[in-house]
Amino acid sequence: MSFRWGLTILSFLSLCEVLQTSVGISRKLTKSTVKPGFPTPVKTNDPGVQRAARSGIYKYNNCSNDIFLFKESHINKATVQVVKGLKYKLDVDISRTVCMKRKHPDLDKCDFQRNKTLRQTFRCTFEVWLIPWLGKVQVPVSLCQ
Repeated sequence: MSFRWGLTILSFLSLCEVLQTSVGISRKLTKSTVKPGFPTPVKTNDPGVQRAARSGIYKYNNCSNDIFLFKESHINKATVQVVKGLKYKLDVDISRTVCMKRKHPDLDKCDFQRNKTLRQTFRCTFEVWLIPWLGKVQVPVSLCQ
């Protein structure tokens, strides 16, 4: 093994440890069954999953014509994949809130719609790609039914 190849492997392992820490995965890389490049299930209450879900919600709200904002009512399933950053795949239920878009409120302060005729819930699939060292968040997939 050449010196350059050894440095590449060490850099990759260090990156994996940093990414695992940023996702909140507490297991060490050596004890983990996580294989870089393969999707791994993640708990839905994980802070990284919560941030990724909120990014998907922002994309949905920016693209919808609804006058009310939506927010996540339940995260059903989540996976994370280590690929030039972190790629989250999420199955999320989103529901309409009482907050109107034009006021741009904080979603954490928005209650879900109480009016029966205005209540609405969708099941969404979000793919959220985080590249922490570039400060980038991309949502290439946002499908809701």
